[in-house]
Amino acid sequence: MLPHRLSRFLPTEADTIRLGQDLALALRAGDVLALEGDLGAGKTTLARALVRANAGDEALDVPSPTFTLVQQYDGRVPLSHFDLYRLGGAAELDELGFDEVLETGAAIIEWPDRAEDRLPPTTVTVAIEIEGEGRSARLSGTGPAYDRMARSLAIRDFLAGVGLAEAQRMAFPGDASARHYETVTQGSGDPLVLMDSPPLVLGPPVKDGKPYAIIAHTARTVAAFVAVGKALEAAGVSVPHVHAADLDNGFLLLSHLGSGRFLDEAGQPVAERYAAAAGLLATLHRRDWPLDIPAAPGVVHRLPPFDRDALMIEVDLLPQWYLPWRAGKAATPEFLEGFAAAWNSVFDRLEAAEKSIVLRDFHSPNIIWRGDREGLDRLGILDYQDALCGPAAYDVASLAMDARVTVPDAVEAATVDAYVAARHADGPFDEDAFREAYAICAAQRNTKILGIFVRLKQRDGKPGYIAHLPRIRAYLRKALRHPALAPVAALYEAHGLLSEEA
Repeated sequence: MLPHRLSRFLPTEADTIRLGQDLALALRAGDVLALEGDLGAGKTTLARALVRANAGDEALDVPSPTFTLVQQYDGRVPLSHFDLYRLGGAAELDELGFDEVLETGAAIIEWPDRAEDRLPPTTVTVAIEIEGEGRSARLSGTGPAYDRMARSLAIRDFLAGVGLAEAQRMAFPGDASARHYETVTQGSGDPLVLMDSPPLVLGPPVKDGKPYAIIAHTARTVAAFVAVGKALEAAGVSVPHVHAADLDNGFLLLSHLGSGRFLDEAGQPVAERYAAAAGLLATLHRRDWPLDIPAAPGVVHRLPPFDRDALMIEVDLLPQWYLPWRAGKAATPEFLEGFAAAWNSVFDRLEAAEKSIVLRDFHSPNIIWRGDREGLDRLGILDYQDALCGPAAYDVASLAMDARVTVPDAVEAATVDAYVAARHADGPFDEDAFREAYAICAAQRNTKILGIFVRLKQRDGKPGYIAHLPRIRAYLRKALRHPALAPVAALYEAHGLLSEEA
């Protein structure tokens, strides 16, 4: 495969430093960045900027490794800076621990020609040359590392197009998806948030010739985020305002809602905050929501239904991922048949449940607490691009049985009661039907999450999610106490899926 190429003109040293910062944001473990250029071309300036940006320390001392051959730095990604000018031969890379470095970190290499054929084929090369009063940089390579770095430079172009060419970018943690986020600041202006959300890559067919994302109605582009955000904003909900958008590439420049955690300083639920969030849901559920929502001129997002196929494909993650991990063997055809029958009988009961907008991941990581404000404005809401039209009880279950933190029974009950009280205050409300739908949605969601968290460990190399499984099992046992879930409860009990023994 021929390498991809792109180039940038760097009029000043500040532009070279920004290039290093932009490349640092794209680094992942296993990446190799080879810097080519004559003496004085700017390789060391670029390398230092990259190391400092990755470390999050603009004052970090980054000496040239000309004599030591390698310097290692901590940071967002462990990073090793190699200078191979004095390398005696490519075999000496073994003595420098080059292969071991790439197991857990990334590498920058000056004078990469000294490595001969030892660099991986996915190495990304940056060739720097003096051009007039400035420098030119040519990026070339193939594979995911090149794609990430090219995308980071495309973000810089996007920012330049809205007057933020010199903005400082800093990554901050995103979610378990392919999205990532950055803070963007320039001068004394307020910080903004850059959402980088590539168009969804559909996986292989999993059922009826359709990929999982199609059946589950996962948002495929940022147009969904923009459209749903506009609808929520019109309803009085505090969501990030979209200052600029590139819908084709998946770049959004958003207002920063603040950094107040929904949980307390110890990371524990606060009953009053959960009750306030439940009140916000009650406000949403008293409205009629359009199915077709404009995202931009000529672009309309249709709110998908949380239909039976979507509900079922999500619970199917349990026999696909969780059960084999737990039992050490694949689900039998008999189990799969019984599983489908049990859940379909339960979903029959959900058909008549009240329907409304379902934000889908309405829980603590996606709620900003802004205690200095009043009413609904105290709650800043994030991550709603996968919104559906479905059982109104679903988001109440997502909130009250928070997947990322253990919600005590008393707080869960108070949260649900706050929602119920708000709905009764608005007029006639079928509380019994709601509580049945709440139990069903809680069981469905937590069944799905058991499968997702094991998938994140086994497929995506993110073992930390396994620590959450005891909490999810406890939530699921609680939900299954409702009589409407008797068929599922019996099946799970018969196969020991929710016990806590080692």
